[in-house]
Amino acid sequence: MQKNKTYFQFSFILLVLVAVMSSCSKSSSSDTTTIVGNWARGSEFEGVGRTEAVTFTIGDSVYIGGGYDGTNRLSDFWVYNQTTATWLRRADFPGVARNSAVAFAANSKGYVGTGFDGINKLNDFWEFNPATNSWKQIANFGGTARYGAVAFSINNNGYVCTGYDGNYLKDLWQYNPATNTWTQLASLTGDKRMDAVAFVYNSKAYVVTGINNGSYLNDFWVYDPSANSWTEKRKITSVSDDTYDDLYATYITRSNATAFIMDNKAYLTTGNRSGIIGTTWEYDIANDTWAEKTTFEGTAREGALSFTVKNQGYITTGNNSSTRFDDLWKFFPNDAVNTNDN
Repeated sequence: MQKNKTYFQFSFILLVLVAVMSSCSKSSSSDTTTIVGNWARGSEFEGVGRTEAVTFTIGDSVYIGGGYDGTNRLSDFWVYNQTTATWLRRADFPGVARNSAVAFAANSKGYVGTGFDGINKLNDFWEFNPATNSWKQIANFGGTARYGAVAFSINNNGYVCTGYDGNYLKDLWQYNPATNTWTQLASLTGDKRMDAVAFVYNSKAYVVTGINNGSYLNDFWVYDPSANSWTEKRKITSVSDDTYDDLYATYITRSNATAFIMDNKAYLTTGNRSGIIGTTWEYDIANDTWAEKTTFEGTAREGALSFTVKNQGYITTGNNSSTRFDDLWKFFPNDAVNTNDN
């Protein structure tokens, strides 16, 4: 009889502990979420494999050039025609060959500047005219010579922010093509950084990820040029009582990644987080939340490029250790994985 009583008391204590632990755990409305998204091979980039190149899009034409092939910095430039899935070489970039530069498009022209030539940090800037297939030098970047910055364009003005000049940076500069002038604007309110990503939605720029003194950053900011102000979005870390953000800090934070927009959502993929990664996340701009998608199906890499044409997102180039890539991949965020299109 004493044995049964002891067993009953022990069982009761176990039940109480389970109940307490369950009440303290995070709640979730989606504990068993199916991860979807399919990556399909496209017409590979026709230049040599490279990393940390630049890209800009004018209309439906995507321009890619520069970067580093593991031996040399490159000056070749190419245009991609999505309709025919073909590449055409254009006029070589006339400035010093470089990697880790920035690029943006404004007023139907492309702009390339800053970067690293293997010895020096750079602050020169160049304009590409697709109508004449020609380049010309414009006013030097208004900030310090740097590499690892981000760039974007809004309302036919270009912007350059963050980077590394020997110090991690968070200053913001606007380029006005009509006057060929640079103006310093409100600095990013959050942490200084290099190798972040930026994307534009509804005439606002979003800046996220990156690294500062060895720390992968979790703050997330949106810039409104009409107010010249920054607003913080939800940090990419676990801050709620629900489970949806449990993996944010572990799997979203990174450096030297790439991001693109499709169907009112942003996609972040590849990069480096104490090693090369290929995990892919979808950012719901309206709800300020992230959801995991199928991991990039090519070789994991950093220093890749991405772009969107006719609402189709692509990723190309980049490196994994000493391997530089020239493959091109298209992303279908709502499709199931299909290994037959790889």
